[in-house]
Amino acid sequence: MRKIAFTMAEVLITLGIIGVVAAMTLPALVQNSRNRELRTSLSKANSVILQALNMYQAENGERATPDNIPRYQLKKYIIKYFKISRDCGQGSEGTTAELDKTCIPNYINEGTSENSSKNYKTLNGKAYINLQYFDDGQFVLADGMLVLIENGNTLDVTISVDLNGYRKRPNRLGQDLFMFELDKNGKLLPMGVEGSRYYSENDEYCSLSSTNNMNGAGCTYKALSDPKYFDNLPK
Repeated sequence: MRKIAFTMAEVLITLGIIGVVAAMTLPALVQNSRNRELRTSLSKANSVILQALNMYQAENGERATPDNIPRYQLKKYIIKYFKISRDCGQGSEGTTAELDKTCIPNYINEGTSENSSKNYKTLNGKAYINLQYFDDGQFVLADGMLVLIENGNTLDVTISVDLNGYRKRPNRLGQDLFMFELDKNGKLLPMGVEGSRYYSENDEYCSLSSTNNMNGAGCTYKALSDPKYFDNLPK
């Protein structure tokens, strides 16, 4: 009885085709997996921040608002309501070579040098953003998220989250770095919702084509409300 078998050439050709297909599909699979993780992490970040603010209210009998939280003190008031792995103070210090890669540099310590802004980029990666928006307190959560606080004045109080930590890319606004605003009534607003600082009718703060130096700051609301948001992130 005649046996039918593949020749070595046929086997090699088949393996080559499989390799090509895998090379074409694997990056997409990795990207989709990362996007799912970011989507889940943002929902979790929103939840834990809301929980911390609610716990503050339960303990103090009032909402934390820009008016009743002194300048530079928001972190001190709310950090105990989070499960943290590291308190970064106001950020890491020292030369660029010595900086602790778990925490971003402190804007004041780094001044206006070239390195002071080269940590996070806008949504489309076309520009770096300034660290002055994140320099009033930092801490790392037990799951690796980096929380960044800005409350240098009563008109601009924000809580931002790097979902996968400073060590991991892409380190871009609207991709893994998202901003929330604490409004005058103590309500946590996902940045980009109407009424928040970075709301724009023409998507100036959340657009792949925008050249605004805070492009991506207004993406939090979209990312939380649009199930397909993370599927359309720029590569």
